[in-house]
Amino acid sequence: MAAAGRHCHPKTRSTLVRGILAAGTGAAVLALPLLGATCAQAATGASDVQLVTYKVVTGDTLAKIAREYPSSGGWKKLYEANSAVIGPNPSALRPGLTLTVGTKTVQNATKSAKVTAAVAKTTKSTTTAVKTATTAAAKTYTNDLDGWIKQSLDIMAKNGIPGTYNGIHRNVMRESSGNPKAINNWDSNAAAGIPSKGLLQVIDPTFKAYHVPGTSMDSYDPVANITAACNYAAAKYGSIDNVNGAY
Repeated sequence: MAAAGRHCHPKTRSTLVRGILAAGTGAAVLALPLLGATCAQAATGASDVQLVTYKVVTGDTLAKIAREYPSSGGWKKLYEANSAVIGPNPSALRPGLTLTVGTKTVQNATKSAKVTAAVAKTTKSTTTAVKTATTAAAKTYTNDLDGWIKQSLDIMAKNGIPGTYNGIHRNVMRESSGNPKAINNWDSNAAAGIPSKGLLQVIDPTFKAYHVPGTSMDSYDPVANITAACNYAAAKYGSIDNVNGAY
């Protein structure tokens, strides 16, 4: 060949309400507006329930808190529900205590769980499909002339290099009789120190110029030799199929 997160928002009330029990510091009793309630989430069996909690501040009373959160059932029920936190004396409503003032069912919890499960299932199915396709795409080739040509044709297809099995096979048999280690030591190229090598008898300068990335840099490598030669033939003759003699 020639050379080439979820959080409740704080609430603020401007109206001051006097209660029957007050939280204070020392002997001073202050009536202050209720600040914000926070939300805590709990799961009860199969139901998704949200516990609504409130942090006591100076001046709060059980009555005031119960009025603020009607779902608590009144100050007595509020105390019963939080007696373990408040202690034996309902009057000892200390600032900083966190009380449970009611519950709230999360309406879309079941639906959200189903949607999440569906998304997870779809993602898993897609991942499996991709893995299956990748495995199927990982072709194997026989280590002989038939396998070398087929592997080269796949590489050529990915790189837009034209050529057919018959065109390659015909030229290989003429140039090297299918011997990947064939070398020409007698022609003008050999005399110039760049003998033709491999299945399609490519000289080193041409191999390097038309080498296709992803193949071996060894000009004797069958697949690399065929692919580089076909790349050269495509540039000079349009396709290896158009080569019918010395090239």
